[in-house]
Amino acid sequence: MANLRDGLVAVVKRDCPTCALVSPVLERLAAARISEDDEAGLEISFRAGVQIVPTLLRMVAGREVGRVFGWNRDEWRSFTGIADLGADLPANRPGCGSRTLDPGMPEKLAVRYGAARFRSRVLEVPSAVDAAEWCFEQGWTDGLPVVPPTEERVYAMLRGTRRGAEEVLGAIPPNFAECTVEKAAINAVMAGCKPEYLPVVLTAIEAALAPQFGLHGILATTNAVGPVIMVNGPIARAIGMNAKGNALGQGNRANASIGRALQLVVRNVGGGRPGEIDRAVFGNPGKYSFCFAEDESDARWESFAVERGFPPQASTVTLFPGDGVNPVIDHVSRRPEDLLKTYAGCLRALYNPGQVNDVAAFLVVAGEHAQVFHEAGWSKARLKEALAERLWLPMDEVVEGRSGKLQMSPEELARPRAPKFRTGSLNVVRAGGAAGKYSAIISGLGSKGINPVIKEIRP
Repeated sequence: MANLRDGLVAVVKRDCPTCALVSPVLERLAAARISEDDEAGLEISFRAGVQIVPTLLRMVAGREVGRVFGWNRDEWRSFTGIADLGADLPANRPGCGSRTLDPGMPEKLAVRYGAARFRSRVLEVPSAVDAAEWCFEQGWTDGLPVVPPTEERVYAMLRGTRRGAEEVLGAIPPNFAECTVEKAAINAVMAGCKPEYLPVVLTAIEAALAPQFGLHGILATTNAVGPVIMVNGPIARAIGMNAKGNALGQGNRANASIGRALQLVVRNVGGGRPGEIDRAVFGNPGKYSFCFAEDESDARWESFAVERGFPPQASTVTLFPGDGVNPVIDHVSRRPEDLLKTYAGCLRALYNPGQVNDVAAFLVVAGEHAQVFHEAGWSKARLKEALAERLWLPMDEVVEGRSGKLQMSPEELARPRAPKFRTGSLNVVRAGGAAGKYSAIISGLGSKGINPVIKEIRP
């Protein structure tokens, strides 16, 4: 602001009726006029933080000491000390929005005038090349087109969080490259996220880096697993995540792009690429994106986050390794005991009917199945206990692991039965549509040392 002369300075624009209205007043005041229609004037307006035109500034020794905006006769008279100022004008007229607030303009100006500073390299796309195709050529995509991460888009994305762009989230395997908030924002742009999604993306990255999640092992395994994200709390509703019909499917921008952003970070920052460190025999479609919100609309069952000790008003991310969706269809059962049999049979079949090691699951109960339990007064805890009782396998049906041993202690081997989820966990959550007697099982790894991770979201 030191380039402005001392005295009164007016910021105006050509198509503002109020700017035209006060033009005679500005002439009387001998105020310097800065027009947002000129490049130099737009820069001054941006640096001064002008939001409404006309804005009248008072400058002393190159610094602003006061301002008024729009047109209010009493305010302008008090500000200038001229008792009869604007006597022939209306008492009040609203101003117009500054050009600095036009759609996309704050980001353009921040980049143009140096307010947006990046530590990442800025690469120029050749003029004759399509930007989306160029991203494919750089190897940045997951097989689908990405949004080119321009400086303006990354700056806008970073405004979705209070965290500093330079904050380090951790080292992403397999290359253990440092991931900053800025790097995460770049990949969130490519994934198609909105800025308000970024806090969820950042928390998902932090959860993936927790030792008990085992990201490196999940990347390197020949199994089909990949990260599954579940979001709880007010933020899921605020950003429009889907917890209802088709919650595990396509069609919701927040669900799709948040999950995709994590996968792109793993690929582009950590170097986790298929055919290299990613040695999955099959993989699964969820490795593009697998993200949903838990349905918390019915308080009769507490949410997964509340089960884990978080208050209902907390917003959380839960991350677990999953490898697909197994539908559970039961249109007949009307009693919890009968539906329980269906669940137990489907859960026992996961991976191998006799496998008790390295298997875990999230049972996702939809509306009509949940109603069966609600009407009978069954809590979620009671359902989990009843399932655990049914999921003991006769020892002679338990299959051996890859090492040729059951990896059990002598005491365990002496028992007649073994639990299905011996090294993993079975969790129950609510999601899905209200119509149709369905549930779903998201199966995944349940090795010792690999567990669901839940973290509270920081804004």
